[in-house]
Amino acid sequence: MSRRTREINRVTGGIISISLKLILLALVCILMYEGVTRGYSFGHEIFAPAPMDQEEGVSRQVTVEKGMSAIETGKLLKAQGLIPNEYVFAIEASLYEYEIHPGTYTFNTAQTSMDMLQILDDSPGVSDEDEKEEE
Repeated sequence: MSRRTREINRVTGGIISISLKLILLALVCILMYEGVTRGYSFGHEIFAPAPMDQEEGVSRQVTVEKGMSAIETGKLLKAQGLIPNEYVFAIEASLYEYEIHPGTYTFNTAQTSMDMLQILDDSPGVSDEDEKEEE
């Protein structure tokens, strides 16, 4: 191999090495940006929850079974379109030490997840036994 060929290979190798380092740095920056923005959004949902609807909203009846965890209740509420994220609901329940009582509840899409947690914690919903007594 001639001296000129070795010099070209060394320069080419240096350029490729620098290019790969720049690509890696760009990927790290993109991942950091995504992580920070998603983390902020998630934290904002926990500490400043917003209702699904700003106006009147739609009322929906939900039955919480005995022994359901906060994440299971969150999944139920999300399936009904009452909350946007079941994990935020579960974290709020744990963070603010809310207890979820079984029963049948009527929630509105204009309520926040914190409003729903307060209702689930404060008063047991209408149970099947209560409905039978009313009849």
